[in-house]
Amino acid sequence: MLKQLLGKFAENRAEKLLTDAGLSILQRNYRCRQGEIDLIAQDGDTLVFVEVRSRARRDYGSAAESITPAKQRRVIAAARHYLSTLRRLPACRFDAVTLDGGGEPVWIKSAFHDVG
Repeated sequence: MLKQLLGKFAENRAEKLLTDAGLSILQRNYRCRQGEIDLIAQDGDTLVFVEVRSRARRDYGSAAESITPAKQRRVIAAARHYLSTLRRLPACRFDAVTLDGGGEPVWIKSAFHDVG
C-alpha cells in the first residue's frame, strides 16, 4: 500500500513538472498485456511516453538506474500497443522523470530509445 502511495505521489510530481513545462498529459497509467506506461504526454508534435521512478534511498542505486533494459522493453512494447490504436504515427520519444530521496524531480528527455 505504501509503495502504491509513493508511486502516485511521484507520478503527481512528474505530471506537474511536465505540465509546467508546457506538455499536455494525454493519459496516466496506460496498461496493456505488454506492460504499463506511467504517463503519455504531448510535447508539440511529439508523443512522449514517460517512465516515472522514485527511490526513497540509494542503497540499491538511483531511481534512474532502476530503469533496467527489461523495464525499457516493457515500456516500449506498451508504447507500440498504444501506437497501434492511432490512425497516424506521430514522432515519439521515451522520457523519464526520477525522484531520489524525496528531492526534486529530474526530467530526462530521450532517456532510452526503441531500437527495433
